[in-house]
Amino acid sequence: MECYTSDSCDSDSREQKTLDLSSKLLDSINISTELKCIIDEKDCAENYEIILLYSNRIKALPESINKFCNLKILDVSNNRLAVLPDLLKNCPLTSLIAKHNQLTNESLPKSFFSTRNTLRELNLSGNQLNFFPEQVLDLNSLKYLYLGGNNIANIPKDIWKLNSLQILSIGGNQIVEVPESVGALTSLQALVLSDNLIEQLPASIANLKQLRSLLIHKNKLKTLPPQIIKLKCLTELSLRDNPLVVRFVKDMTLQTPSLLELAGRTIKLYEIPIRAGEVPLTLIKYLKAAERCVNPKCKGVFFDNRVEHIKFVDFCGKYRIPLLQYLCSSKCITGSWESREVDNNANTHMMRKVLLG
Repeated sequence: MECYTSDSCDSDSREQKTLDLSSKLLDSINISTELKCIIDEKDCAENYEIILLYSNRIKALPESINKFCNLKILDVSNNRLAVLPDLLKNCPLTSLIAKHNQLTNESLPKSFFSTRNTLRELNLSGNQLNFFPEQVLDLNSLKYLYLGGNNIANIPKDIWKLNSLQILSIGGNQIVEVPESVGALTSLQALVLSDNLIEQLPASIANLKQLRSLLIHKNKLKTLPPQIIKLKCLTELSLRDNPLVVRFVKDMTLQTPSLLELAGRTIKLYEIPIRAGEVPLTLIKYLKAAERCVNPKCKGVFFDNRVEHIKFVDFCGKYRIPLLQYLCSSKCITGSWESREVDNNANTHMMRKVLLG
């Protein structure tokens, strides 16, 4: 997935516009000398739209790279870069590949403002970032964002600003929670959240109607939101190495409903009329918060007390996934509902179906 996705230049003329200095074991001084020789040739620097500097020994980019005024794609991956200064302010970059370096949040440019309307691909995977770079949120034309293999602890709530994103790859980090605002990335086609510490996905993920690939393996997921079955375009779903059902079922406990809960259920079930002024406003609001039991054979409701139940659902014709459902009573787990009381062999068989990818 981490490949050149920029459509900045025609493939027929790509080779003529490419300066390839990759895999030559060049250090910063060598690179500076090479670029200076090209710049010294009249109008020569203007001919290049792609510069490949990957797999060298570069610790810092030379200022002379700013002379390549038509530069659209820059690949400096697999080097020793410890800083990425604002040297590219005059370059109309569409793709910046800086994966597998030694970049920290402090070593990134304070602003990507000069490329905010042109940059479509940014790859900072395999660096030393401790949090999501806030300046990236200003890149409103960004389509492909790779931040995997860092130490990022959270996804910002303002992620919705990147509403042009088609690929968001942020696996291999320390992320615990996925914000609801991820659901606003309606152009997203691939979402990589694997190898993190995520315990649940937001229901808003159902808004990603164009999503084709969802990689959430190696997390702490116990269930998936029922809304996930709305992702009709999904062709790749990876769930392996998640607790999913087993740990969740063992930890479930049933709490006794409060008197308030029982009274509210009775009022809703028997449709007892409540007139204005007869009960406090807080109780009226409480009654309006009632939720219906998902068992089609039950007419009950619940408020704060509910039974959490796992139901396996066929998904996209190829997956059997566990969805978390809320019931008003343990008595509702009958008939067509998947039983929680499964023996070890059945449990193993079911888990084999679930842990795909």
